[in-house]
Amino acid sequence: MKILYGVQGTGNGHITRARVMARALEKIDCQVDYLFSGRPETAYFDMAVFARKTFRRGLTFAIIDGEIKYRKTLFKNNLWQFMQDVKNCDLSGYDWVISDYEPITAWACRRQQVPVVGIGHQYVFDYPVPQNKNHWLAKMITRWFAPTTHKVPLHWHHFDAPILPPIIAIDEPIGETIDHRVLVYLPFENQQKVAYLLSQIRTHQFIIYTPERLSSPYQHVTFKPLSRCTFQTDLHSCDTVIANAGFELSSEALSLGKKLLVRPLKGQTEQQANAMALLQLQYGHVIQDLNLKDLVHFLHKNRRVKITFPDVAGHICQWLANGLPDRQSDWYAHLWQQVEVVHL
Repeated sequence: MKILYGVQGTGNGHITRARVMARALEKIDCQVDYLFSGRPETAYFDMAVFARKTFRRGLTFAIIDGEIKYRKTLFKNNLWQFMQDVKNCDLSGYDWVISDYEPITAWACRRQQVPVVGIGHQYVFDYPVPQNKNHWLAKMITRWFAPTTHKVPLHWHHFDAPILPPIIAIDEPIGETIDHRVLVYLPFENQQKVAYLLSQIRTHQFIIYTPERLSSPYQHVTFKPLSRCTFQTDLHSCDTVIANAGFELSSEALSLGKKLLVRPLKGQTEQQANAMALLQLQYGHVIQDLNLKDLVHFLHKNRRVKITFPDVAGHICQWLANGLPDRQSDWYAHLWQQVEVVHL
């Protein structure tokens, strides 16, 4: 079996999920070619797990100081190059095509009338999950950014819909948890402003992961460049996570029982919806703007949950190996019965 797997590379969450799927796909008899788009090839890191891979420009969003700028997004993307990449994406010879919200593979399948399996969180928004239904433009972009024929949506709760739990690595804990140690991942914010704000809170140690190499003048605030290995070590050892409201990092934090605070990107309907879901499920805390008062208030709260998720990646890969048979309600229920939520 030969698979083309498209991965949206704008955020690291899609790549994190693809890493877990890559290891699961190794266990079935298949060859996988990966196509990444959304950022320059030199901006990717720790990609060794993807043995056969190519990179394309694709489509992405313009984000300034934690807010999506739709007008700048229009001028940032090269639509002619995108259409050429779609046209030149040869799907012959592949048994299945998977898209984790990656638009080139999705639209190439639509152009060549080839079925495509969409695996990811964005595909939940066709169902009654928490979301802002009034932002029609953002909803249309979400729906048509990477259209698919077979959806495998992922979320923290099923909401009585055909949804699976998150895809996360099922690993043993790395080291001991250190009290008052906070992992911060706000890559779309002004990093120096974030560091200055956190420097005023001397009761905690903050580790800020940034897309670029920076140095901090504050003893209890540390900058670190993006690295999957060190990020995972710090994620396991911290007791608190402060991040934008991306789905994958939030899922990892919940699975490890970390106290979670999210600041959803403005104008990003998926992250706004994630924040709504975290509040509704009482899984995390939300602020709309970074400010000292709300951060201090959050750090003195104790509410957190630990969620045990099953091997979702293996479940999906077995479905692929079986030829994509029809999915009945028990295909989803089997996994949700294995989910355990503990309020700590």
